Amino acid sequence: MEIDGASAIVTGAASGLGAATAEVLQAAGVKVAGLDPAYGTGATDNVGLSIACDVTEEGAVNQALDTASALHGPPRIIVNCAGIGENMLVLGRDGAVMPLDQFRRMIDVHMTGTFNVCRLAANRIRALDPLTDDGERGVIINTTSIAGIDGATGSASYAAAKAGVAGLTMPLSREFSRYGIRVVAIAPGIFDTPMARRELDDQIREKMLARVPFPKRMGDPMDFGKLVKSICEISMFNGEVVRLDAGYRVTL
Repeated sequence: MEIDGASAIVTGAASGLGAATAEVLQAAGVKVAGLDPAYGTGATDNVGLSIACDVTEEGAVNQALDTASALHGPPRIIVNCAGIGENMLVLGRDGAVMPLDQFRRMIDVHMTGTFNVCRLAANRIRALDPLTDDGERGVIINTTSIAGIDGATGSASYAAAKAGVAGLTMPLSREFSRYGIRVVAIAPGIFDTPMARRELDDQIREKMLARVPFPKRMGDPMDFGKLVKSICEISMFNGEVVRLDAGYRVTL
């Protein structure tokens, strides 16, 4: 897929993996519209078009797609990076129990929000003309996590939500393939993002990094952005959950 001049939507674009993805795509000539609630609260405008948007709201996402289409052309690249963090035991050591609303919020933002953007964007992409002789129309790249694959103590609702995102990959890929729309998920490991810095203290990070085979460092969000670019460009990426974790595996 030729991405120079293409239109893209990146959710969670105000910081972390989403911001890096927007930067990499823009450097490659992509017209990026960033969706993030933070844009409505004074976040730096780091993209060509920044839209304050809650990805769990159907009307807000449709309006964002309308705005992006009017200014950049119909988006053919969709990257879902919107997310929130968690570091909470289900059974707290002080006798507390995780509030049910905590679990619901994690599922709503990560899984429902991702699915909402996928379904609304794919419905628009399928109406577009193919870009290539083999019928490719666009690509959707979602963000899961190694926590959703390996599991991690203290992140039950986050892991469940991310496992749900990974689980969307193959059924959406199979269904959307008839329209020439690819679906891929990336499962990052330990990345140096604002969310990770909030959720993981120095001691926990050092313990995790000690178990990373190579390279022994936290992932650079730009690594994630570069992988997104490659997935967009290489059409054989489809229906796959790609780990980006330097060989790290979550342990107890």
